[in-house]
Amino acid sequence: MRVAAAPKGGILSRITTTRRRIHVGIADARRGSSGGTHAGQPNGLAGEREGSSALLASAIMENEVIGINQASVTAWMEEHVGAAAPLHFELIAGGRSNLTYRVTDDNGNSFALRRPPTSHVLPTAHDMVREHTIIAALYPQHIPVARPLGLCTDESVNERPFYVMEFVDGEILRTRADAEKAFSETVRRTIGDNLAATLAQLHEVDVERAGLGELARHDGYIERQLRRWRTQYDQMQVEGVHHGGIVEAVGDQLAALIPTQQRVAVVHGDYRLDNTVLDEHGKVKAILDWEICTLGDPMADLGLLLVYWAERSDATEALLGASPTTASGFSTRAQVLNAYASHTTLDVSEVAYYQAFGYWKLACIMQGVFARYSAGATAGDQGSVAEYPKHIALLAHLAKQTLEQS
Repeated sequence: MRVAAAPKGGILSRITTTRRRIHVGIADARRGSSGGTHAGQPNGLAGEREGSSALLASAIMENEVIGINQASVTAWMEEHVGAAAPLHFELIAGGRSNLTYRVTDDNGNSFALRRPPTSHVLPTAHDMVREHTIIAALYPQHIPVARPLGLCTDESVNERPFYVMEFVDGEILRTRADAEKAFSETVRRTIGDNLAATLAQLHEVDVERAGLGELARHDGYIERQLRRWRTQYDQMQVEGVHHGGIVEAVGDQLAALIPTQQRVAVVHGDYRLDNTVLDEHGKVKAILDWEICTLGDPMADLGLLLVYWAERSDATEALLGASPTTASGFSTRAQVLNAYASHTTLDVSEVAYYQAFGYWKLACIMQGVFARYSAGATAGDQGSVAEYPKHIALLAHLAKQTLEQS
């Protein structure tokens, strides 16, 4: 059982920071990431799901919060979740990904409301029913998710389906400064173990018993992932920009060395520290961002967690928004891996393969973002992605090194 080191030069920190800065592109790119079906996915790649970019009426109504018909949504929430009018709506996560609002009622109660983005007209690309189904199935299994409160599929209420869940207060650690401010070094030492234990708990869920057996195909997860990302990478080429064939070569290596899937599990698809809410003791209070959740190989979640679990020795330059796990006290990658292993019966000896797959997938994601920026499909400073070709190649080389060391 071995875990590979992260790239030098803070590449992953840059990707994570850039993902937040231009969440638009990556959210679109990763729509194609699950094996089988996922949040809004039944067919096609991300680029095929863009549809019309015309704004819905709810995006342009004067004196309204973008994406919310306040009168009708208020009436629905009064009737279905017991909210007390008037309601205050605040957009807290947006872009072309699903939109999240904090809703506060007249009694001071807080709710979270999720709906598709206003710039997309393909409801299948942002399936609220599917996302709600997942958390509604996991909540009774004692998986830390926000308690679901209601699902609205009547599009006359807010033009698109939406669902409401409890608003979970707590800490979301996105930077080293966040971690140092929120928790003592003593508490930080416990976070990695708890994060790993929580992931192992998710992977122990009996998908049939939880009512998720029909969520996606049960077999061939990595094969489908490799095909999907390789196809998307091939379709996202930018004229005059090449990576020496390294991304294609590593994709071929990965396809030739796929480990046997040990079990079918709920795969979150983007499980990392900043997709969780922590309580005051550093324990996972809620797992967030279920958009690309599917069924598949649980080792893929573990590999990606290790990809994002940065260590102070990974970076050779100071970067704004350094990873929270680089704060003193946090576990090492090897310790996180050992913690997961201690909470599961799964064999983690081939985790390096899944780590390599995680790096390769990020290279494909970055290619998609770079291609969209190059084509002018997203707003923003084109200079912000100028170094992407170098980073894509470096990630692919790291995937190759990790794979060869496994």
